[in-house]
Amino acid sequence: MKPVKILVIAGARPNFMKIAPIMHSMHKSERIEPLLVHTGQHYDVMMSDTFFNELNIPRPDISLEVGSDTHARQVARIMERFEPVCDDHKPRAILVVGDVNSTMACSIVAAKKDIKIIHVEAGIRSRDRSMPEEINRMVTDSITDILMPPSKDAVDNLLAA
Repeated sequence: MKPVKILVIAGARPNFMKIAPIMHSMHKSERIEPLLVHTGQHYDVMMSDTFFNELNIPRPDISLEVGSDTHARQVARIMERFEPVCDDHKPRAILVVGDVNSTMACSIVAAKKDIKIIHVEAGIRSRDRSMPEEINRMVTDSITDILMPPSKDAVDNLLAA
C-alpha cells in the first residue's frame, strides 16, 4: 500500500516546536509520507534554523521563503507559493498547527483544491477579533476537515460555532 502524503506546514517559531513531535511520529510510520513545508514566515537563523537543530526536526522538504510583510501581503505570498506545491505533490492532506498567517493561508489553498485539512490546536479562541491570530483561528477552523482541539474549552468553542 502506497503511503499517504501529508504536507506538514510550519512558518513561525511556535509552529516549529509543535511540529517536532508530529514529524518524529510521522516518520516512524510506513503508512504516512510527511513532507515538511517551511513557509518562511519567520526566516532568520534565530527564528528558524536554531529550532530545527535543537528540536532535531528534519530539514524542510520545501521552503517557500516568504519573509515578512503586512499581513495581507504575507498571506497572499504564502498562498501564491503554496498552490504550486500542492499541484506538484498532490497530497491527500495538509496538517497545520496554531494560528499564524501560514496556518490560515495554506488552509485556504488546500480547501480550494479539495485537499483535506488537519488542524492541530483547533478551537482556541480569545474572542478578541482585533488580534490577527483570532481571525486566522476562525477562518482555519471553519474550513478544516479534521479538528484536533487541545482542551475541553477548545472543544466547547468548536461546538458553539
